[in-house]
Amino acid sequence: MKHTVEEIQLKNGARGLLIDVPGATTMSMQFQFRAGNRYAKSKDIEQVAHIMEHMAFGANARFKSEHEFEFEFTKNGAYRNAYTSDLSMVYEADCADFEWDRILDLQKVAICQPKFIETELEAEKGNVRSELTNYLNDHQRILWPRVQQLLGEDVLTYRQSLPTIGTVTLADVREHHRRTHTTKNMRFVIAGKLYGRKKEIKRQLEDFKLADGERFEVPHDTLTKASPSIIRRKDATNLTFGLFMAIPRELNDEELDAMHYLNHILTGTMYSRIFGAARQKGLAYNINAYIGTGLYDSGWDITGQVNHEAAGELFDIITRELKKVLDGDISQQEVDAAKSFALGRYQMGAQTVSQISGFYTGRYFDDGFIKNYEKVPDMIKRVSLKRMVETARNFIEKDIWVLAAVSSGERQEIIDLNEKVATLFNPR
Repeated sequence: MKHTVEEIQLKNGARGLLIDVPGATTMSMQFQFRAGNRYAKSKDIEQVAHIMEHMAFGANARFKSEHEFEFEFTKNGAYRNAYTSDLSMVYEADCADFEWDRILDLQKVAICQPKFIETELEAEKGNVRSELTNYLNDHQRILWPRVQQLLGEDVLTYRQSLPTIGTVTLADVREHHRRTHTTKNMRFVIAGKLYGRKKEIKRQLEDFKLADGERFEVPHDTLTKASPSIIRRKDATNLTFGLFMAIPRELNDEELDAMHYLNHILTGTMYSRIFGAARQKGLAYNINAYIGTGLYDSGWDITGQVNHEAAGELFDIITRELKKVLDGDISQQEVDAAKSFALGRYQMGAQTVSQISGFYTGRYFDDGFIKNYEKVPDMIKRVSLKRMVETARNFIEKDIWVLAAVSSGERQEIIDLNEKVATLFNPR
């Protein structure tokens, strides 16, 4: 879908993107604050952000309860949600074009004028406790915060977060909202049929009744190499693992694209080098590779699950194929195939207003960078084999990594697998 993007800065200090999609029948809107778990005033109440997010659509200046607000918000089919991460709290909504102004007004009330009543606090404490407890049963999910800790990030695991729920008071929730929900700390992306409506949208956004505040800085942790680690779970029937590598800088767009396509070559298809080879030998049902970048560091991860008896052979494949990459043993045909796949996904990725909005939000909310949708095909063409190899080598050269797993087995197993991987970083 064709669209145009305009960044605006409001008089109240908020900044955001207005994305005009001519002829769109829906509108998508997202509001982001740096208000996640890392911005709690103390670790003792670390889950205050999460609890506040759960209460965000509860009682407010216009509605007495979450049920009343939910009925009004969704009566014409509109969708709303909110989520909390280490850094962000995001409020999102999708609605039919004919009611965009009503939904924007309701979003404004929920964000700016929550009541935060005691009965809803106690209910949401229970819901957050249930949510985190559920995560403890998800072996893939519990791996990540433990890895963050191992590499040096100042975060809590889910098990460590659970006790902080009970210590959160209504005063804590209100303090967190007052301190973090300010206009200078707010970013937004609104997408839909905006022609002739931008003036009214800006007026409503200027009318957000929040303090000026400040845009919070992103916490900066120093990452270091860590010893192999195991999270023991008696009910784990296999090995849920992750090889996590980091470099202490932000990847540029060319490097990020190169690594995306390298990951596709390694794990993206049934004929990929690692995943495809593992499937062909019956070693693993699924293996994934991920690349991500932030203001201060970037991560390259290879994750999956494997039965204990097949783990050694799988890690031989992982080590072998990563070694080939580092040696530059990638064919131009593989690179071209990855580019072709990316171009197809690009053309399929803007079929809805929400998809268009999603193309911009992640990066814009992170560091204010506005991606250029029209230039993506040219960026795909520019990705080179040389850039893939150089960026992968940079991760290895920095030697900041950890192998971690969830398992019911012995720690020696992960130590043995770690020795295989370590040959990449310390070649003999």
